[in-house]
Amino acid sequence: MTNPATRWQELNQELLAASDAYYGGSEPILSDAAYDERIRELQALEADHPELRRPDSVTQQVAFTRETDFAPVAHLQRMLSLDNVFNGEELDAWLAKTPAESYLCELKIDGLAVNLRYVDGRLAVAATRGDGRTGEDVTGNVATIAGVPHRLRGADVPSLLEVRGEVFFPRAEFAEFNDALSATGHNRFANPRNAAAGSLRQKDPRITAARPLRMIVHGVGAVTDVEFGSQSAAYEALSRWGLPVSDATRVLTTADQVREYVAHHGEHRHEASHEIDGVVVKVDALAEQDRLGATSRAPRWAIAYKYPPEEVHTRLLDIRIGGGRTGRCTPFGAMEPVLVAGSTVAMATLHNAHEVARKGVRLGDVVVLRKAGDVIPEILGPVESLRDGSEREFVMATHCPSCGTRLVQQRLGDKDLRCPNARSCPSQLRERLFALAARGAFDIEALGAVGARDLLESGLLVDEGGLFSLTAEDLARTTVYSSRGGGVNATGVKLLENLEAVKQQPLWRVLVALSIRNVGPTAARALASRFGSLERIREASMEELADTEGVGAVIAQSLKDWFTVDWHVAIVEAWRAAGVRMADEVVEPADGEDAAVGGQTLAGITVVVTGSLEGFTRDGAKEAILARGGKAAGSVSRKTHFVVVGENAGSKATKAEELGLPILDEAGFVKLLELGPAGVSGDDGAAAAP
Repeated sequence: MTNPATRWQELNQELLAASDAYYGGSEPILSDAAYDERIRELQALEADHPELRRPDSVTQQVAFTRETDFAPVAHLQRMLSLDNVFNGEELDAWLAKTPAESYLCELKIDGLAVNLRYVDGRLAVAATRGDGRTGEDVTGNVATIAGVPHRLRGADVPSLLEVRGEVFFPRAEFAEFNDALSATGHNRFANPRNAAAGSLRQKDPRITAARPLRMIVHGVGAVTDVEFGSQSAAYEALSRWGLPVSDATRVLTTADQVREYVAHHGEHRHEASHEIDGVVVKVDALAEQDRLGATSRAPRWAIAYKYPPEEVHTRLLDIRIGGGRTGRCTPFGAMEPVLVAGSTVAMATLHNAHEVARKGVRLGDVVVLRKAGDVIPEILGPVESLRDGSEREFVMATHCPSCGTRLVQQRLGDKDLRCPNARSCPSQLRERLFALAARGAFDIEALGAVGARDLLESGLLVDEGGLFSLTAEDLARTTVYSSRGGGVNATGVKLLENLEAVKQQPLWRVLVALSIRNVGPTAARALASRFGSLERIREASMEELADTEGVGAVIAQSLKDWFTVDWHVAIVEAWRAAGVRMADEVVEPADGEDAAVGGQTLAGITVVVTGSLEGFTRDGAKEAILARGGKAAGSVSRKTHFVVVGENAGSKATKAEELGLPILDEAGFVKLLELGPAGVSGDDGAAAAP
């Protein structure tokens, strides 16, 4: 007879291997029936021999893959953000402009948003929210979360289902978990949300499995084979299929009931099993949700009521100066560490010397600290009644704390002081190098703050221009990237691989990575979409740049100023020479292929959609335009190429007629998307121009 411990080992290893094959995307090595049979045998064995029930048993974990590389995953439907209100008057205003027969109210979980995709009832992909369109693959990690089903139950399970939810770290277990980290010499997490995010993005899902993560589902994305009449009906179906939904959700019929719900949970916000930072109010009927539509970032049929942030008192020990990547030197308060809104805070920005004077804070003051939006620590002001005369006035530095260069106001009326030594100021160099590696820029995983400092202090880089020319021999001279044997360590190898891969990043990321003042991701996307190449952006006139939607005169001037600096241009040329792509690729249709196959049917075309369309939501129409290389504008002007008019169109249609612009109905819009401008004629709209 087989020894129980030996059989336990055989079963556990076989089941772990089967999980790896299934969730790792390989061909399954066990059928579902065989897997279930073996898991039941293992459970029975452990019931008879409790000493075999160990933490690394499959019965104590949910099946998961051994590794994950966080590959990009495109959501089938966009994951939008929520607009916020912060007081009763703002909530009343939203309710007044968004009347409904019933509202669904739920707690706003302070966790990490994820999207789960079930195909034929089985968990196929789990991804983070990302930018709303594309997230990171965390399937193996999400599969370890207790309560997340691998297979949905019920006869009416749809063949395709996307659900949105929030992964969180239970409040009750957070302190104990942090204490355990400290006891083993590891850094503590600042708050439960950080613990959830850090746990979910572990490279080894076994680490995620060992942490008590939970998830609550709060929305539906793409779905087939089933239609819901309301958000609450969808939640009932999700619960029936085995998905975790909140028991705090309520369907309410009056504005007064909504206010009562908000007030109640504001008073009892610390009683929930998870951190909350507000309440979400949604129009319950899905038909009404479709009618209301969405803006580019948030649905009009939902609002988040954010509770007032918590405030605490702590002592301001010092006011120090920090330098940023664009030379801005910012005062920040160093305080006695204090717990506020769920995390320990020891630093808080003071923005600039004018703000310090406005708030009247002095070194040594007891100050009121608030986490604005429960995220950013903010010093509100001093508690003057606690002063004892030892407090000292703050004097703003006149020279850069990093390089000693005299600080200047770069523009008249600018309250910020900046270090003009952009080329060689150590803090600016370090911050620029670190910033270009961020996820919103080149996304270089192996280049962190410590690595950036090492590359500069080792003398390998004098600025970011040489980054993409680094070799293994170069990295062997560093501390972070070299091995003890004198070669390159695994992190160095990863950095070289990252640098080669990100050379093909789209143009907007290159623009962000250049650290041009005022040019963030939104403006960068707009510029890349309109001009297509860095050379065209550089050659564009001030008027052309400023006229780009989302850019304006200030950003346009920043661009023009940036390109007049010779060493800025040298960085661009160094990156170009190293193979960094400086223009977005445009897919052209092959011979015999129609424009729709090529994809960029609306390249260079500006389209305005007004009114309701039967086949498109407002946001869906915008996405369709952007996906084909076009610009989805929000207002009509002489530079608009087409105006699409649906039901209940307003003043935009009237203005289009006054300007003599081509006007299309929905059928014409579909043709425009498929075939481009050449495919539509005067027969395709109410008054389509030739």
